[in-house]
Amino acid sequence: MGSAVSDLRIPGPDPDENLQAWQTDRTRAPIATKIVVAGGFGVGKTTLVTAVSEITPLQTEALMTQASEDTDDLTSTPDKTTTTVAMDFGRITLDDDLVLYLFGTPGQQRFWFMWDDLVRGAIGAVVLADTRRLPDCFPALDYFESCGLPYIVAVNHFDGTEEFEPADVREALTIPPHIPVLIMDARQRISVIESLLSLVGHALAATPE
Repeated sequence: MGSAVSDLRIPGPDPDENLQAWQTDRTRAPIATKIVVAGGFGVGKTTLVTAVSEITPLQTEALMTQASEDTDDLTSTPDKTTTTVAMDFGRITLDDDLVLYLFGTPGQQRFWFMWDDLVRGAIGAVVLADTRRLPDCFPALDYFESCGLPYIVAVNHFDGTEEFEPADVREALTIPPHIPVLIMDARQRISVIESLLSLVGHALAATPE
């Protein structure tokens, strides 16, 4: 019996999508890269993947029920009614032939057992942080530090919250100097793309081979 992750089927090309150059020209071999998007519950992982995916994203959203009230803190996200129970999946093509496959992890601790499968083969990770609850991203930071996967920290700025400088977030989370820390908006395509490019550059610098 396969795992919950391996049993999921990645959707094929959307007949309504605008085909990329590497999809119409068989002589062009795209560079396919896997990126993981991680962070705490309700930090914006699904929003990020949806904002940039050029295909209809695969989402495993489930309605939240009373059974999760004791484990999922909705204080900062009172309007949240669904949660990711397996992963989010999307695709974005950059620079014509650089294709990024995005895998969003579930945020709740009870789903962390799937992280090993989602991370396998990835070149790096974006760790999303919410300044209202910074400790929520510690498990992701600890995980990627322990497995040696290059990562960046992207602070998802929510409307109505205080803005902080990257240096303040770095100090609060004790992020090493060589790890990029960015302020971004997971709803804005350009902002997300800039974060992904930062991760790709960081990952290449960390593993130049």
